[in-house]
Order: sequence, then structure tokens, then C-alpha cells
Amino acid sequence: MRLTRMLRKMLGGAPDRAADAGALSAPRPDAAVVNTLPKLSTPPPDQLFNFFMPLFWGTANPEAVAASAKAIVGQANSGHHFADNFLTWGRNMSMLDDRPFVQAWESNIESPSDKAILWRRYVLACAAYHCVQLDGDFVECGAYTGVGMKTVIDYLGGKSFPKNFWGYDVFEHDASMLNHPMPELGSGLFDRVRKKFAAYPQVKVMKGLIPRVFADGCPERIAYLHIDLNQAPAEVAALDHLFERMVPGGILILDDYEWSGEYRPQKLAEDQWFDARRYRVMPLPTGQGLVIKR
Repeated sequence: MRLTRMLRKMLGGAPDRAADAGALSAPRPDAAVVNTLPKLSTPPPDQLFNFFMPLFWGTANPEAVAASAKAIVGQANSGHHFADNFLTWGRNMSMLDDRPFVQAWESNIESPSDKAILWRRYVLACAAYHCVQLDGDFVECGAYTGVGMKTVIDYLGGKSFPKNFWGYDVFEHDASMLNHPMPELGSGLFDRVRKKFAAYPQVKVMKGLIPRVFADGCPERIAYLHIDLNQAPAEVAALDHLFERMVPGGILILDDYEWSGEYRPQKLAEDQWFDARRYRVMPLPTGQGLVIKR
């Protein structure tokens, strides 16, 4: 490109601005994708939301923690958040400014946990907003009840969501698994999740252990990858099979990366895995980890 510009200058020709611009710009998403993007809502400049839901983990005295958090936010500036082991204040609380997201989130709440992890859900929604404009499918490893998937899908067009979305899970707890049993795992969960997405033909609910389940179906190109398997071996296996399928610019969210305690082995294993590939996982205050594929 530089040689071409030099030759044009020597010959007296005008620089090819269109060619230069084309070399720097990424392909635009098609109209079907653009039409599913939610419109950004603009809140009043003096309006700040607060979010206080004392649902958290890792303490022997939750009543004392909740009382202390309530006392702190009572003395702090507006824009506070307390839920999901995350206390902060003086924040814009952008997720509650985003009215299309609020609608998608509220319409999919099935449990107190679904409400408490508001900030985590918005991290997924923002990542998905970016990734839906890339080539490639969406994948969630650890679909569980399907609420996280459906929140993202409803935020980005609902039944008009323009991508295939693959949701993998065992849906039933196996005593041989290393992770802790989730309360809703059971014999009826798989059918319940499939029924939830019956009107969403782009959603593929896949039952089985990772990585064996990938033999039953797996996308070749992935734009968005969310891994929430609650154990290191399965998460590393998912990375082994899926990360190289991610397109450049694709986003990976590791749900438990920055959580300590029983989740710390996931971070330790994943740090080694990514270090071998010259990546660093970005720890988020929500407890998640973020990686952008090169």
C-alpha cells in the first residue's frame, strides 16, 4: 500500500482514499444483524440507579455482612451496588441505564441468583453486542437453566437473534464430576431448557459431558464463548477444543475465573493454559475473566 501511494505521488495522481479506508476498516455486519442491535437509551444526566440485593456467598454470618453493607451504602454516594459479593459506590450503573437490557434481564429472572448477578449478565450482554457483529456462532459451556443464554438472545433481537447459539451442559449431576452440584440439575432440566427455546430455532441445546459432547455437534467458527463449568478439567477441555475456533476479535468470558475458594483451581489451570499461548486473562470485579481472541 505504501509503495502504491509513492508511485501515485511520483506520477502526480491523487491518493486512493477509498482504498486506504478499505484497508483499515472491518467488514460491516449485514442488515439482519444491524436490525437486531438494541438502541442505546439515554438517561437523564442527573439520574443514578442503585442496586442492593444482599445475596452473596462465602461468609459464616450473612446477616452481619448485609447489615454492614447497608450501613456503608447509607454513607456513600449514589450509584451503589451490593450483590454477588460485590460492593461498590459512585458508579454510573450503566446496566440499569440500558433499558433494552433491563427488559431482557427482568423478563428472564427465575431465581434470586438470576437477579443478584445483574452485573455479570450485563458483561455477557455487552460482549454479545460486540460479537454478534462478527462472523461465527455463539457458544455457552454450562448452559444450566438457559437463563443466561436467553437474556443475551432477547437483548439482541429475541426470536430474530441472527446467530446460531450452542448451549452445552450435562443437565444432571454425576457424582463422578468434580464440581459442586447445582440446585436445579436433575432429570427434567434438559427437557425444560429445550422447551424454553422451542420458539428459537437458532438455539441448539446439547446434552453431554465436555469434551465428548462436541462430537454430537460443534460450530467451526465461534464469535462468542462463555464458559461456566465450575471445574478446571472440563473448562480446560473446552478451551482445548473451542478456543482455536474463535474468530479474531471474538470474546471469551470465564464466569468463575476471579472467584477464590473452591473456584481458584480454575484460575490456576487457565492461567497456565493461556500463558502458553501468550495471553493474559483480564480479571473483572464481577469475578469473571475476559479474553479477546487475536
